[in-house]
Amino acid sequence: MTEKVAIKGGEFVIRETAYTDVFIPEEFDEEARMIRQTCLDFLDTEVLNKLDRIDSQEEGLMQSLMDKAGELGMLGVSIPEEYGGFGKDFNTSMLVTDAVGGGYSFAVALSAHTGIGTLPILYYGNKEQKDKYIPRLATGEWKACYCLTEPNAGSDANSGKTSAKLNDQGTHYMINGQKMWITNGGFADIFIVFAKIDDDRNLTAFIVEKDFGGITMNPEEHKLGIKGSSTRQVFFNDCPVPIGNMLSERENGFKIAVNILNIGRIKLGAATIGSARSVISQATKYANERVQFDLPISKFGAIRYKLAEMAIRLFATESATYRAGQNIDDAYRYLLAEGMDEAKAKLKSVEQFAIECAIIKVWCSEMLDYVVDEGVQIYGGMGYSAEAPMERAYRDARINRIFEGTNEVNRLLIVDMLLKRAMKGEIDLMGPATAVANELMAIPEFGDEDETPFAKEKKVIANLKKTGLLIAGAAVQKLMMSLAKEEEILMNIADIIGYTYVAESVLLRAEKIHNTQGEQTSMYATDMAKVYLYGAVDKVNIAGKEALNSFAEGDELKMMLIGLRRFTKMEPFNIKEARQRIAKKLIDENSYCF
Repeated sequence: MTEKVAIKGGEFVIRETAYTDVFIPEEFDEEARMIRQTCLDFLDTEVLNKLDRIDSQEEGLMQSLMDKAGELGMLGVSIPEEYGGFGKDFNTSMLVTDAVGGGYSFAVALSAHTGIGTLPILYYGNKEQKDKYIPRLATGEWKACYCLTEPNAGSDANSGKTSAKLNDQGTHYMINGQKMWITNGGFADIFIVFAKIDDDRNLTAFIVEKDFGGITMNPEEHKLGIKGSSTRQVFFNDCPVPIGNMLSERENGFKIAVNILNIGRIKLGAATIGSARSVISQATKYANERVQFDLPISKFGAIRYKLAEMAIRLFATESATYRAGQNIDDAYRYLLAEGMDEAKAKLKSVEQFAIECAIIKVWCSEMLDYVVDEGVQIYGGMGYSAEAPMERAYRDARINRIFEGTNEVNRLLIVDMLLKRAMKGEIDLMGPATAVANELMAIPEFGDEDETPFAKEKKVIANLKKTGLLIAGAAVQKLMMSLAKEEEILMNIADIIGYTYVAESVLLRAEKIHNTQGEQTSMYATDMAKVYLYGAVDKVNIAGKEALNSFAEGDELKMMLIGLRRFTKMEPFNIKEARQRIAKKLIDENSYCF
């Protein structure tokens, strides 16, 4: 067991992480970089020159692009070699999702196929099912979609009404029901369908082939964004599914859905990174080309602020995404070494870091929304025109706060999962929370300041963690079982946890670059880490005050607000100059270059 595996999912809240224990994107090897470049080249030659045709859903175009991607191996990066894939690790598959993320609707189609369409069979299928379906899905010969959502079953997926009844002969389940918002539905050959058998409380999953019959569809949905992505309502009318096509066990469907969504969440984060990188590069080029008052607008401080802040938020969330991806890879290798089955180990490793997956889904989708919004602003009037790239990027980004569970649901899940793990004894939250509460009563220590690089920033991170423990611990004690109904407070706590995780991740990345490549190389990473941390401190302070004012009162409230002020301090530094350095680098390179 390596040191990297020592930290459990969610345990970052109570433990310090060493920079040596995190993976940063700068560490991808040559093979991974070549795979990434293949994906970027594919977008340039096959996708980005066809965006209008894709958005008009030209007959057969998306399928042909998927076929070409399959020929290059882009659909099988994480598929084991025995099924025709490359067998690469989780973080490499994340890198592919990142690279393709700038592909607008094509990125959605590819991600749905390789993720929620293929992985349920890979992880939960028996040998016969995997032998039959995975090789064809890996090459793109068959395209896949995922049928979970229903008109009255969205966030509450287990309330779905689609039914499955065994026929009199005992050979087939007859599926009846309606699914909606089905990505790739219009051209999929394979449907992962969730239905309830008889009066079961929980869903069961089935592998359904289009050729089984009994499947009809509504016309393509007209959507705000991702217009080129096929999105259909799918109707099952006595669709006969062989009993051998039940996926996993009866009533295990909800568990399958939850676990696959964990993967979908972190993969969505990776996709937004690729999209944001593209938008920042386009905005930077435009700012260098657009002249007003006899100067390129990139010379003006307000524009430079925007470019720098876009880059900072991307760099920070990217740091968190690949940190969590490596945690998943390390956990997987440890579970394999312990003798766990390969598919189960993959599922368990992602499940272990479900809290981090939810954080990444929320923070990355909101990062991209900020980036595209500022991209439109930098383009000005042209940003609002369909002739320029920002209009499409702006519309396409909006779905990410709804995909894979809304951001509101994911914020609630972050806290819910953390508290449940504490109640099970998997993470000791109450011990550290009690210690923080006791610390409020003590006189602050004023020892010698640690002058090593990043020491002051690490102390700030440690104090942000204390803030989360202080408020979560007090909320649990005060509200007890009613806390589950106090969604505003839970979302305040989730914001504290999420900003702390992302701020720690980007700081660790900067520290690792500093200690492995030198101070000069790490200058921009250090600037971005410090600016992000400075903003995170303010956001944690606001979330903390809102939470405390919602449930505490009197002397208790005064004491905890004093503690909050103590724990949300950071030494001032010239943020404007740091942003100016970051913006200048972007402008000089004429693209996102970090």
